[in-house]
Amino acid sequence: MDLKQLEYFVRVAELGSFTRAAVALNVAQPALSRQIRLLEVELRQNLLLRNGRGATPTDAGKLLLAHGRGILHQVERAKEELGRVRGALAGHVAIGLPPSLARVLTVPLTRLFREQLPEASLSITEGLSATMQEWLITGRLDLAVLYNAQPVPEIEIAPLLDEEIWLVQPRPPGLAEDPPPPPLPLAEVARLPLVIPSRPNALRMHVETEMAAIGCRPQVSLEIDGVSAILDLVAEGMGAALLSANAVASSIRPSAYRLRRIDPPLRTRLSLATSSQRPATLTQEAAQRLIHEALARLGQAA
Repeated sequence: MDLKQLEYFVRVAELGSFTRAAVALNVAQPALSRQIRLLEVELRQNLLLRNGRGATPTDAGKLLLAHGRGILHQVERAKEELGRVRGALAGHVAIGLPPSLARVLTVPLTRLFREQLPEASLSITEGLSATMQEWLITGRLDLAVLYNAQPVPEIEIAPLLDEEIWLVQPRPPGLAEDPPPPPLPLAEVARLPLVIPSRPNALRMHVETEMAAIGCRPQVSLEIDGVSAILDLVAEGMGAALLSANAVASSIRPSAYRLRRIDPPLRTRLSLATSSQRPATLTQEAAQRLIHEALARLGQAA
């Protein structure tokens, strides 16, 4: 058994597919299959059940998967400890951010990462919370910032902050900045045509839950999965949106919109999520601290 074979097996078992694993590992699928077959021959065990829909671990495979994750983690920790001898942490961290937050957090987070972890590498991916949870489980992401994360056994969740959701409308021509418009009751928001993401977007689900609590449901004019597109449609008068102030402030034309508070306030919780199946490396732990620091610098920390 060698580390490459073990890494290949773990990735196939986590992704449930030789094809997806070959893409993630950047290796040819025949070479990947051959290495895993050599591992099975050496261990004299069938580790994966291959079928038309992919591959799932056998009982022996599940046992090796648990050990393999631990072994690969220890190897990564060893590399990091050796890196600390040189004076800096090394390793790679893959972070997932929701689109509205990625617009304002990516640059300050990357800057902090380069300043404090110069020997490490970083990748940032935008995605919806439900998708990023799946990516955490399969190992595509190491950390993710999620909206209204629901607890599942494979993921550990730590609250970051509560973010207020505003009613976003096009700014009428010549409208003065002050005084701001009064809060709009949630029941009245429910009667407005809304441009809103489709299910299972976390914000959409939260809005529907809060409105259902007062006996209302949103009047959905358009379902759009993209903050930029939503704001463009709002500016064109296609409806109103429910977004964070950050999402509007980071848009191309923030002055084109009027933000109005909602009564009672709508708030969504941002949480930092990690895999409970893979212990965090030292570099990943440092990256978690940098996320907190970047949010604090933006004046958003809870």
